[in-house]
Amino acid sequence: MDDKEKYSITVNNLVKRFGAFTAVNGISFKVKKGEIFGFLGPNGAGKSTTIRMLCGILDPTSGAGSVGGFDILQQSENIKENIGYMSQKFSLYEDLTVSENLDFYAGIYQTDISKRDQRKIELIEMAGLKGRENELTSNLSGGWKQRLALGCATIHDPKILFLDEPTSGVDPISRRNFWKLIYLLSSRGTTVLVTTHYMDEAEHCNSIALISDGLLVDQGSPLELKSRHSLGTLEEVFIKVAGKNKK
Repeated sequence: MDDKEKYSITVNNLVKRFGAFTAVNGISFKVKKGEIFGFLGPNGAGKSTTIRMLCGILDPTSGAGSVGGFDILQQSENIKENIGYMSQKFSLYEDLTVSENLDFYAGIYQTDISKRDQRKIELIEMAGLKGRENELTSNLSGGWKQRLALGCATIHDPKILFLDEPTSGVDPISRRNFWKLIYLLSSRGTTVLVTTHYMDEAEHCNSIALISDGLLVDQGSPLELKSRHSLGTLEEVFIKVAGKNKK
């Protein structure tokens, strides 16, 4: 099996400079098809810049990469047509309803009209928005907006999904529910690259790349990274509540 069949995303020595400032400095990694790949690092580490290059929004200064078999330097328009992208800020129209936002993005992605209604039903069910189809987006909570944004990003059923700090600014329960949706998409064969600065979210990924100041620090599975970088003894605490043992 060659790299195109095994990997959805490949990055080789990718660099992005803005004048004298180097935002991404020679990073390389590969993302297997169907896996959840976590891109972990503090704010300003270069995560969003990397995603924008992979999505064809920014041109790299140097280096190479491919997304879904398309070259990020030569085939950026092909990439845009075959991926889903959810940015840090909700790119929803507040004065449209849930249903109208889905219709708008279905049009943007040129979703097959004959399949559009069924796809909307599937996404509304998946996101738990049934009964809220005619509610204005401005009236939704942050967690519901987040689910709707994911639905809009996947209305065309992409095989590769980029999520740029999608849970930033929402409560822990909403974050947990959102990750359930990510698991669901991955189980159906979607490759997910998600950036985060939450350590607990990184635990949910199949593979992780750590980035700091534009440099790739380390990469591997959560277990591999913990074994390499954990110091001392790790202990689990169990609390007995109402007759049940809980961590």
